[in-house]
Amino acid sequence: MIRLFTLGPIRHLALRVLYTLPVIWLVVSIVFLLIHAVPGDPIIQMLGEGAPAADIQATRHAYGLDVPLGEQYIHYWKGVLHGDLGPSLRFNRSVSSLIVQRYPYTLQLTLGALFVAIVLSVPAGVRSAQRRNRWDDHALSVVSLFGLSFPNFALGPILILIFSIKLGWLPVSGAGGLDHLILPAITMGGALAAILTRMVRTSMLEELGQDYIRTARAKGLSERTVVYRHALRNAMIPVLTVLGLQFGALLAGAIVTETIFSWPGIGRLTIQAIGNRDYYLVEGCILAIGLTYIAVNFLTDLLYSVANPRIRQ
Repeated sequence: MIRLFTLGPIRHLALRVLYTLPVIWLVVSIVFLLIHAVPGDPIIQMLGEGAPAADIQATRHAYGLDVPLGEQYIHYWKGVLHGDLGPSLRFNRSVSSLIVQRYPYTLQLTLGALFVAIVLSVPAGVRSAQRRNRWDDHALSVVSLFGLSFPNFALGPILILIFSIKLGWLPVSGAGGLDHLILPAITMGGALAAILTRMVRTSMLEELGQDYIRTARAKGLSERTVVYRHALRNAMIPVLTVLGLQFGALLAGAIVTETIFSWPGIGRLTIQAIGNRDYYLVEGCILAIGLTYIAVNFLTDLLYSVANPRIRQ
């Protein structure tokens, strides 16, 4: 019995890896084909229109771009399996080193956005469920709708105009201390907070109507203990699902947010790589984002068992 209990989660995670690997392969393969289909020659763009033909041919050969597309595809995946993502055509550095340099900034921004979303949504959702159909419930519903109505590319400039230019409280762009992180994190986490608020409210309403909640209240437990220790813990299961799924959306949204705030993360690096036709760098950035999404799904599975011990059985 103990052996089965131990092997169960391991088998589950192994199956998740097997299910996700084809998705990663498909995404990277599509990106590989699309970036090569975009008009323009990255070598000519790198050397200039007036570069000698011999130099263009030599550079194309040095980067392995003078062979058929099928051979380039096979060579790229051989490098990936050996931990080599290739050289950047624009920055004259390895793609791996660029990703290692930029990845912490994107991870910092994404975690900051998650923190903002959770801090705003959980108290608001619980309050809305406790005050169902009252004025504060309706007010929180309006605020949630307002948050969903503002995409990143609209909310970011508004926050810059108010808090950076008008009030001068926070820096306009760039990365540095905590003050540089506040506006980008709010920009990314605002829409997610609106979604999570509705999810928390719905889940809490369902849990507050269960028999075990009535039993807990009959035992004389305080309302705070009943709500936050018992109801909220069980209500977090669907919320964790949304968080795991929305993490990928945050990584995608980071491309826009990092561009608005000149944040030196993978999202902005991906935009620069696409503009420069930097084949290897685009593929490396997409691969890094895909692997991050897999890791977050694994973490979500683990958090399920923490939030609800019955899942471990």
